[in-house]
Amino acid sequence: MCDASGTAIGTVQIENARTRVTEWRFKTRGDNTGWHRHDYDYVVVPLFDGALEIRLPDGEVITAPMQNGVPYFRELGVEHDVLSANDFECAFIEIEFLEAPSNGA
Repeated sequence: MCDASGTAIGTVQIENARTRVTEWRFKTRGDNTGWHRHDYDYVVVPLFDGALEIRLPDGEVITAPMQNGVPYFRELGVEHDVLSANDFECAFIEIEFLEAPSNGA
């Protein structure tokens, strides 16, 4: 997922021809993934109640509330840097769909 290095820790838990599952862990407020563009559709499952700060290429900064276990979906092409906006360690699971769905699915 990331082209640039950030301070968040990404640990790939599953990777095969169809799917990559990565845990992203932020130890402290301000830890970040690094700037990146998503090449695949993906789902994020937060493992905490809190917020992430999303920095966009145009300079806009969005505070995105997160709820433990409540997933969200994004399509490929999203470009951003994701930072922890929390005063505690937090993490989320990112599930990337590496293979396009078949026409019958």
